[in-house]
Amino acid sequence: MGTDIACYMREVGRAAREASRVIGAADPKRKSRALRAIAEAVKDTREELEAANAVDMAAATAKGIDQPLIDRLLLDDRAIDRMIDGVLQVDQLPDPIGEISELAYRPSGFQVGRMRVPLGVIGIIYESRPNVTVDAASLCLKSGNACILRGGSEAFESNKAIAGCIERGLEQAGLPRTVVQLVNTTDRQAVGELLTLDEYVDVIVPRGGKGLIERVSRESRIPVIKHLDGVCHVYIDDAADPEMAIAVAVNSKTEKYAVCNALETLLIAEPIANKVLPVLAERFGEAGVELRGCEKTRRLLPDINIAEEEDWYAEYLSPILAVKIVDGVEHAIAHINTYGSQHTDTIVSNDYARSRKFCTEVDSASVLVNVSTQFADGFEYGLGAEVGISTDKLHVRGPVGLEGLTSQKFVVFGNGEIRHR
Repeated sequence: MGTDIACYMREVGRAAREASRVIGAADPKRKSRALRAIAEAVKDTREELEAANAVDMAAATAKGIDQPLIDRLLLDDRAIDRMIDGVLQVDQLPDPIGEISELAYRPSGFQVGRMRVPLGVIGIIYESRPNVTVDAASLCLKSGNACILRGGSEAFESNKAIAGCIERGLEQAGLPRTVVQLVNTTDRQAVGELLTLDEYVDVIVPRGGKGLIERVSRESRIPVIKHLDGVCHVYIDDAADPEMAIAVAVNSKTEKYAVCNALETLLIAEPIANKVLPVLAERFGEAGVELRGCEKTRRLLPDINIAEEEDWYAEYLSPILAVKIVDGVEHAIAHINTYGSQHTDTIVSNDYARSRKFCTEVDSASVLVNVSTQFADGFEYGLGAEVGISTDKLHVRGPVGLEGLTSQKFVVFGNGEIRHR
């Protein structure tokens, strides 16, 4: 069986490389036709998608999978509508491929510029969320890349149903079905084989838990775009509007718990703590959130648990929140840069200078001012969707959309110039 999977994955890789030549040269109108056809196919097969998802949901429940993972697995009407909207939004974005920038004449007489080009073949490994199948496919297609999708076993039936919609869209646009390939096995060996296909695959994007991402980073022979943890912060400055601060903090934590952009540590400037902490404790208590606080926090909220050192590093992905009272913006920045994961951090303040300082000095992929951390994703940033979020600094950072799936090459236009040394 192991040899069979190795051969199968090599064939998937070879087909993807061939398809990448076709999609890389496809004109924007053809890619647009494919995207619109995919969106229409998802819309037309809504009942089939929900039926396939029900099979996965029942199996996940029977296996006792944690509720946050089951929540990510669900494909209801709202989730399907969001998938459709994401594809159509990607379709409306400017096509980056072939764009030439920085074109300038050199003293030798020719012009030098940079042309935006696809990366080639992208392998995407993900867990739970079947919407990633269509999000990743639409972004890769629009950016001229072929992709190999390896979804989690818990979403196998849902992913197959969505992949069928993608195949229909590609065929209607006259593009090879192998532009987007879903790995048709739940065997974990397929992941290991995919990570060795450096002859065919140009980049790997893992989306899932820390264990998956660590495995991919450790085993891959191929460059990886990734983030490990989402230890996100909200800092409430003493120049904040209290009502705004409370609303942003509560939404950052409770809108969804099991997402990488959920608030995990709340920092509050000491001069405003008396005013906002009791209200926040009440609101979080109503939502069922357990608070763990520093000593200063527990003086105001004596009934909460003490926050230990490991709590400042924790990505709970659950109704638990660490709370710390700090001296001010400099102390908040120092805490975030020490304990954070360079993912998403927010300041709530009406002081422009402090907000700019926070934006400049916090070393994270997304830094927000007076906005819930839950907005830190590709859809909300206007990218249409995202294949993942990167906390690396090469070659892309933050939500990875169309531009993050491209590179640039130098192009030179001349009129017979030759070089004399």
